[in-house]
Amino acid sequence: MSQRRLFVTTALPYANGNFHIGHIMEYIQADIWVRYQRMQGTEVHFVGADDAHGAPIMIAAEKAGKTPQQFVADIAAGRKPYLDGFHIAFDNWHSTDGPENHALAQQIYRDLKKAGLIATRVVEQFFDPEKNMFLPDRFIKGECPNCHAKDQYGDNCEVCGAVYAPTDLINPYSALSGAKPVLKSSEHFFFRLSDARCVAFLEQWTQDGKLQPEVANKVKEWFSVRTNPDGSTSEGLGDWDISRDAPYFGIEIPDAPGKYFYVWLDAPIGYLASLKNLLDKRGQSYDDYMADPALEQYHFIGKDIVTFHTLFWPAMLKFSGRKTPDNIFVHGFLTVNNGEKMSKSRGTGLDPLKYLSLGMNPEWLRYYLAAKLNARNEDIDFNADDFMARVNSDLVGKYINIASRAAGFIAKRFGGRLGAIAPDGEGLLDLLRVQSEAIASLFENRDYARALRETMLLADRVNEYVDANKPWELARQEGMDARLQDVCTTCIEAFRLLTIYLKPVLPALAASVEAFLHISPLSFADANQSLGAGHVIGDYKHLMQRVDIKQLEALFEAPALTESAQSATESIAPGGEDIAPTIGIDDFAKIDLRIAKIVHCEAVPGSTKLLRLTLDVGEGKTRNVFSGIASAYQPEDLIGQFTVMVANLAPRKMKFGLSEGMVLAASHADEKAQPGIYVLHPWPGAEPGMRVR
Repeated sequence: MSQRRLFVTTALPYANGNFHIGHIMEYIQADIWVRYQRMQGTEVHFVGADDAHGAPIMIAAEKAGKTPQQFVADIAAGRKPYLDGFHIAFDNWHSTDGPENHALAQQIYRDLKKAGLIATRVVEQFFDPEKNMFLPDRFIKGECPNCHAKDQYGDNCEVCGAVYAPTDLINPYSALSGAKPVLKSSEHFFFRLSDARCVAFLEQWTQDGKLQPEVANKVKEWFSVRTNPDGSTSEGLGDWDISRDAPYFGIEIPDAPGKYFYVWLDAPIGYLASLKNLLDKRGQSYDDYMADPALEQYHFIGKDIVTFHTLFWPAMLKFSGRKTPDNIFVHGFLTVNNGEKMSKSRGTGLDPLKYLSLGMNPEWLRYYLAAKLNARNEDIDFNADDFMARVNSDLVGKYINIASRAAGFIAKRFGGRLGAIAPDGEGLLDLLRVQSEAIASLFENRDYARALRETMLLADRVNEYVDANKPWELARQEGMDARLQDVCTTCIEAFRLLTIYLKPVLPALAASVEAFLHISPLSFADANQSLGAGHVIGDYKHLMQRVDIKQLEALFEAPALTESAQSATESIAPGGEDIAPTIGIDDFAKIDLRIAKIVHCEAVPGSTKLLRLTLDVGEGKTRNVFSGIASAYQPEDLIGQFTVMVANLAPRKMKFGLSEGMVLAASHADEKAQPGIYVLHPWPGAEPGMRVR
């Protein structure tokens, strides 16, 4: 059987900040899989890179007083402590601004153009009149045209995953200046994803088992136009705008002065560029390597970038004549302490470098995350209490405990020599060995959680054997030396087998075990071997400490504020304005807030700001209220909705009629900097007329 050859990547982090815990989780997940593959004798090239291009980098560099290249280099210089600290062993770390990526991106573009899949057309593009520049997608925000989530970016929605043009946004605004962008014409280049060839290929590629079922089902929504059960139609694949206008930090489009590739075109090509950079340094041929029909290509990514990796990326590769991925492995997000959103200021964030600086064992985190990761696209939660319990119980109490209970007797009583194993011990070891293929299969399929559960169940069986044979009692009994050596040898052999199953997750600990046992690096094939009588092991030194509650408390402790920061915090104006002067409960009781149903809504002729609301407040009649929310809502979207109104406000005669109350809505004091109006909406169950207390 020929050796498998794998090319493995993780998503490229954007080079505008340090790694966060989400990056580390993804890298650990991929690193475990790569280490398992190598333990099976597979050849793996595992590469990463910084995603270095785009207007956000250009803008951040300008603010920092640096060139984009220097800005990216400074970010890249801080990557090593994270990767080394958590034993994440990429073979190469590169940058999408490297010469390999410039050459590959331009060649792939030429190949797509030759295939008739590049088109040009003049488009209207958002332009910031205050910054005097075309706005990158990520610097345009507004309401998603698909699910109507607020404050979404100009290229895709982080709530529903929809991909769209910035001009599709509802109520767009510039994230740089807050100004309302204006439309200007510009010639743009498009990858014709709507071409029948692309559609046919992607319909087959995304549904043939390469993706997790839940991911394949989600991606299916973006295919060709079709009729839904309710009679509506879904949009098909649209052409993809792959160009941006100068000024822009990126890769120039061949024969198109002033035009640059959109960052999402050259970013995934960075996978190939990092691989080429690695092979060039090794004196190997990149072209020959990629031409190998047996080569397997895999990408680990988060669920927020599924569309780019399952539609654009495989189509780019396919129609430029290159190998397409064998699979895209998608994971969910990481939350902290029962789903709480991470916040450094509240001490609910999990800072990877802070974790390491507190002296916390990186393999505690590797084990805990692995114990929650499976092959599905599911969110996982870091719970501090669960973390401490799992590490202390599983790793120390079950696994490490086996060696600590047996190694001392072998060293003191038998000069470190292992003995022969009796049938009952062989029966236990056979039980562990027979699970080797099953556990290997779980690692292969990325079901780490189940692989570790099965391993810990085996550790339970070994500890039951220890408790049944009580080596500490055998050591005190005359004539029981042979049995003591037998029992302790069985424990050491079992510990070695468990170490094989844990090694992809705990590489540093496994290396310490290999040194302690005086053995070469373990592979899964070693599960069928034994050390044998007479093998000499080293002196046992404690292999892992327990988690200290004080470390966890410090990890989630909110950072202390300096005197100046404290002063600044005290003067912060929430929502852009200071809290109003204190009132008493009697003052508040004078305001009668009621649940109201919007039974009708219409625009007000002659006004661009007002909507006329007809409200049912449970009085047996309706009220007429004018509200300045026309910039945020279409009248038809409000009809039938519930809201909150001030019911005892004196009627106000206006130019357009009598207003008999006030609807409550939230907004920032500086509507130019943070535009948006949000009408209050009660939870289901509230009825017209109910008082808000």
